Amino acid sequence: MRAARLIKMVLLLQTRPSMTAAELARELEVSERTVARDVLSLSEAGVPVYADRGRAGGYRLIGGYRTRLTGLGRSEAEALFLSGVPSALREMGLADAASAARLKVSAALLPELRDAATGVAQRFHLDAPAWYQEPETPALLPEIADAVWDDRRITACYLRKDTEVERELEPYGLVLKAGVWYLAARTQGDYRVYRVDRFTSVAVTGHDNTPGTEDAGTGNTAERFTRDTTFDLPAFWAERAAQFARSILREEVTLRLSASGVRQLPYVTERTAAREAIARARSGDGPDEQGRLTVTLAVESADVAYAQLLALGPEGEILAPPELRARFAAAAHRTAALYT
Repeated sequence: MRAARLIKMVLLLQTRPSMTAAELARELEVSERTVARDVLSLSEAGVPVYADRGRAGGYRLIGGYRTRLTGLGRSEAEALFLSGVPSALREMGLADAASAARLKVSAALLPELRDAATGVAQRFHLDAPAWYQEPETPALLPEIADAVWDDRRITACYLRKDTEVERELEPYGLVLKAGVWYLAARTQGDYRVYRVDRFTSVAVTGHDNTPGTEDAGTGNTAERFTRDTTFDLPAFWAERAAQFARSILREEVTLRLSASGVRQLPYVTERTAAREAIARARSGDGPDEQGRLTVTLAVESADVAYAQLLALGPEGEILAPPELRARFAAAAHRTAALYT
């Protein structure tokens, strides 16, 4: 446990110019006193950790010290090779770079661990696109990925419904969701999300994109933006995804469910909305004397609810709105007629 913590401390100090005792304590989940003891142990072991005194002080490595990866265990090495998404790297034009990185890491591993890459690849594979959807790589994804990596401003044309609009964007990050690529970007001080396949053109701002001018001494330089270090892509995406899910659920349906219907509801409609509806119903009046639960479910529209909730069959009864109940009654009569 302590050995792993010491290794993590060295790796943290390798990636930053210096860190305060408080920062190290927070990252390592220990006290500042433990940090001081660990630094002393590293120094005694020959790791050149230096403490800067004073208000702006902290700990840092001196002399360009770098640790090697030969201390990786098998589970750590396998987790490292498992972390990549080959299809995503390929679509962003990074497959060659990722392959070279894996080779370098493999070369640094102990001989008995060098089968980790092959072993993991034969046991786990991530297939990002949803079923029954043929994934398509957006044509402009590599250019956008390059801008994201280099913090370069872009001028992009984007299809909004049937209208093409032009935007100056600071591309912060890419997200692959169910086979669809999205760009998180800042524009006019606001963070927004764009579907990559709706971009019709992308140009790096301040850069002459004419073929043959890259090294012609034209004086054109691509504009870089200063990245907000507090921006957290996973947290931003989770928040926007939740907002989107809530924004499209504009109508409500009341239905009475059997015990089987309660179990099935999260699988036929929006899962979070279904679970919230069931939780509210259970904390309210609860099931009736026949064990049926009446829930009020947020839905996108009556048409979407009709298509989704038909899958419940006799395990769900629509109570409101009346128009939707009438549609279900008519569908039930037509279905019964087919089996008469």
